[in-house]
Amino acid sequence: MKIHLSAVVVTGLITAAQPMLSSEPERTTVFLWPSKVEEFKGRPTEEISPNKKGDVTRLSKVLSPSMTLYSASASDQPTPAIVVCPGGGYSILAIDKEGTEIAAWLNSIGISAIVLKYSVPGKRDKALQDIQRAMGIVRQNAEKWKIHPQKIGVIGFSAGGNLTDALINSHQKRTYELIDEADKLSCKPNFCMLIYPAWLNGKTVSENNPPTFIVQTKDDPLCKPTLPYAEALKTKKIPSEFHLFDVGGHGYGLRPSKDPVSKWPELCEKWLKQTIVP
Repeated sequence: MKIHLSAVVVTGLITAAQPMLSSEPERTTVFLWPSKVEEFKGRPTEEISPNKKGDVTRLSKVLSPSMTLYSASASDQPTPAIVVCPGGGYSILAIDKEGTEIAAWLNSIGISAIVLKYSVPGKRDKALQDIQRAMGIVRQNAEKWKIHPQKIGVIGFSAGGNLTDALINSHQKRTYELIDEADKLSCKPNFCMLIYPAWLNGKTVSENNPPTFIVQTKDDPLCKPTLPYAEALKTKKIPSEFHLFDVGGHGYGLRPSKDPVSKWPELCEKWLKQTIVP
């Protein structure tokens, strides 16, 4: 495990039956639960919060969870793929800053992205079911979507990082009644990235954790549990890289700033190339 401590302090602030599909060029949206599609047929299944603080689009209610594929494949060659889990404290989803903007970045470095709209607000158990189901559907469609089946990862921001950890610790068995063949496929990610993750617990780390990349700052109020988690990865000999910066706060996404932590995408890209290209 690599631990990088930034010594520079700078002030400043740094998107059931067979799954229901709808397509447009380079994008495919999958509604995860056929029963929900039927229940909310012809009705709104999500709401955008009127709170525009920080120029962030916030989904305040997701009633029929879905995921959208942003394909990076311009040929018949399969690409790695990453399921993107936005944060929002399990109350909302920061769907642009920690969702669609992340997908665009991943596409720019040759990786397909799947942005997950999981159940909110306040539905951690359902959110876990959503991501388990999503991973199975991605693997089921790997050939069709030109995705390498052994190079499917997850990136989680804030609460999305917490959800990623929950997925890793529950991959052996689905937490819901199986619907179709997708639910019989592994939902364990081949690698993961935890970006300013919330509420991590080092006790959840085991030899089954996948290769892991973590970014955190010392002035993040949710930072304290992250160092023990990173140390636990090291103890369990999990390939990992942990970057701890002095400043940057929480919730910066990809948006640029003068703080060193805004360089995390470059560090992550380098790690990804070392981790998933071989």
